[in-house]
Amino acid sequence: MVAREVRQTDYQARRLTIPVDAPFDEFRRRYEAAVPVLDIEGIAAMVQRRASWSEVIESASRQGPYDFFRFWSLDAQPLMSLAGPDASCVEYLMGNHTIAERMFRHDPTVLAYVPLHLAIADDGDGTVFSIDQPSRTLGSYRRPGITSVGIDLDHKLGRLLQALDVPVPPVLTS
Repeated sequence: MVAREVRQTDYQARRLTIPVDAPFDEFRRRYEAAVPVLDIEGIAAMVQRRASWSEVIESASRQGPYDFFRFWSLDAQPLMSLAGPDASCVEYLMGNHTIAERMFRHDPTVLAYVPLHLAIADDGDGTVFSIDQPSRTLGSYRRPGITSVGIDLDHKLGRLLQALDVPVPPVLTS
């Protein structure tokens, strides 16, 4: 085995915390309606029968109206309230396996950053949607094939926020 060195990459993330003009529970419902749960059983069935990648892409396009799926979620409030804070907060992993594949082919470690990690919370002043800008994080790979997908994810995130009637930060549309 050839000795390999640890690769170290410093990069700067950009967290977007966007105020939402809706009560927490209402916005959470809207978000979850727009971003469906990933159909793990359907994907497992496609893997089992060795479906074509084009079938996987078509299935994702049909099921994800805004190109994103919920891979995981956790309502943090019940546990955190045991320590005292009673803030509403749900964290999510949101992504799209067909979009991730466009980066995975260049570097499989990109899966450390996709699906995207986000939180919907009531920060005491109202509801907020908080997420790191995808292109900033994914651009740290310094590979054009990954960077361009990160920019595409910025635009898809902007379209999702627009559909949710949330202000879209200009960095997601430029």
